[in-house]
Amino acid sequence: MSEGKGLLSEMNDRSREVFRRVVEGYLASGDPVGSRTLTRSMSEKLSAATIRNVMQDLEFLGLLDSPHVSAGRVPTQRGLRMFVDGLLEVGQVAVEDRERIDATLGSNTPDVATLLDQVGAALSGITRGASLVLAPKQEAAIRHIEFVSLGPDRALVVLVFSNGHVENRLFTPPPGQTPSSMREAANFLNALAEGRTLSELRGSVQRDIAARRQELDVLARDLVESGLAVWENMGERSERLIVRGRANLIEGGPESLDIDRIRTLFDDLERKRDIAEFLELAEDGEGVRIFIGSENKLFSLSGSSLVVSPYMNADRKIIGAIGVIGPTRLNYGRIVPIVDYTAQLVGRILSDRALG
Repeated sequence: MSEGKGLLSEMNDRSREVFRRVVEGYLASGDPVGSRTLTRSMSEKLSAATIRNVMQDLEFLGLLDSPHVSAGRVPTQRGLRMFVDGLLEVGQVAVEDRERIDATLGSNTPDVATLLDQVGAALSGITRGASLVLAPKQEAAIRHIEFVSLGPDRALVVLVFSNGHVENRLFTPPPGQTPSSMREAANFLNALAEGRTLSELRGSVQRDIAARRQELDVLARDLVESGLAVWENMGERSERLIVRGRANLIEGGPESLDIDRIRTLFDDLERKRDIAEFLELAEDGEGVRIFIGSENKLFSLSGSSLVVSPYMNADRKIIGAIGVIGPTRLNYGRIVPIVDYTAQLVGRILSDRALG
């Protein structure tokens, strides 16, 4: 049993109801909730003084806080965690929300990245937060590789995958390359590539280069190694973190997060430093996970929450993740099922495309 659920079970009905109503009132309005407000909504007729005493006890337990001199209380991060774990009532996805998500994913967009970008835009619009979509790695087998010289210091590697996906990547070749050394490099890779994914080919090439160095022309070997460096280190990884709706946080009004910290957060995201950690957050188990404030190791912002869910391929392997970030005053009961529904739908559609 988690600490929060244990504490909840030890609280009497009155304390539990006061706590629940304070959190729900805060999530709905963003304002501290006072004892006089609660006298009008409690199921048991209680005086404001009695409710204040209960609030003081909850504050002593670290579940509520007084942000101002006023008698109003807001939940602490610990209190929000306990509410989410033990008292949160998750609803169904509203019909209009479901229709907007379905319409996005029902489009005949052939490109997966474009489709996921549309998903992110819809998700940020529906939740009025910022959406994060981690696109899957390109795991299809490679059909063909070609190097194209664009000048003395620029070259293009063309990757054709077995599912028809084509990627063109610019890189700086080693000095002194000739058309023949480029052809030799491409022939070397194509002989190894058949039936292998990019990550499998990368490992195979490294082993073959070590074993067959004397067979490769020096310039061709340098080109192959340069090409490998492009695949790994040039920021053009096959996985992409798509961020949409940042304005929803930056322009969210006085209760939104600190603007400078939000800009830093999104600068970090757009530099893609945290892609691996974002997927790691979701990989710890199926279903939606909620990270509140400093629990959120992806963004060390005390005032933010992340609701994230992985999505899977037909083999039930996690291939990406979808999330919504916003202030801790998120409507968790509404956003959790939206994220869950979207992640499951994306997984099904990508699986169907792979099988088709």
